[in-house]
Amino acid sequence: MNVTWLYVPGDRPERFDKAVASGADVVIIDLEDAVVPARKDEARANAVAYLRARRDAEGETRVHVRVNDLATGRGLADLEAVGELADAVRLPKVESVAVLDAIAGAPAYALLESAAGIVAAREIAAHPKVAGVALGEQDLAAELAITDERAMDHLRLQVVPAAAAAGLPPVPMAVYPHVKDEAGLLASCLAGRGLGMFGRTAIHPRQIPVIRRAFRPSEEEAARAAEIVEAAEQAERAGLGAVALPDGRFVDAPVVARARRTVALAQRLAGPED
Repeated sequence: MNVTWLYVPGDRPERFDKAVASGADVVIIDLEDAVVPARKDEARANAVAYLRARRDAEGETRVHVRVNDLATGRGLADLEAVGELADAVRLPKVESVAVLDAIAGAPAYALLESAAGIVAAREIAAHPKVAGVALGEQDLAAELAITDERAMDHLRLQVVPAAAAAGLPPVPMAVYPHVKDEAGLLASCLAGRGLGMFGRTAIHPRQIPVIRRAFRPSEEEAARAAEIVEAAEQAERAGLGAVALPDGRFVDAPVVARARRTVALAQRLAGPED
């Protein structure tokens, strides 16, 4: 399960390899908001050249491409150019399933950035071409004139169950624009984690360790999860259906499954850099 995504502008090809080496789980070459109109053709060409060159590259980092709005000819041309090369494409401003029917090639991540997108979140998440959904919070806040974080939480809580009901990965958090405010980023990540969101997109490599730390299980959480996993394994060895913890409480299968994920995540995110 991905924890960190890092955006890199498509018109800055000298940064592509640096982004891949940053420690992010996914690098997103951005052809949309990060690129001025006069350089969008150049950005697309850069993305195509880079993706072709790394076809046989080894490594765990995946490379996605955020294309332009598919309601435009430029967006459709982006999709045609990178759809068979990228590990996934990210589609901005998705507002209905209609735009998804024509998607071919790489898995698609739908970005919900408008009121219409939020209203249609359940249908969009359930579309067979969609591998994940995410929020475009700055566009949402601008459209709805939101100034209170509680209102944004309400929107987040509409998308989180839509993704879960569709069997998609948890919804990652949107970018935190204040690159130097690491304390604010950490607090924001922890708040989003409490809402059921998981992971976050970044706009600078310095944000990656903070995001990893925020979504890494605490020592107490990891210890508790390990205790549940051990109890479950003992029950399996004994041929018992019920899992009893040392304190006498019983836990069911979903709790055990979550504990296994927590243990795996704690192991994966452990590291001196965090």
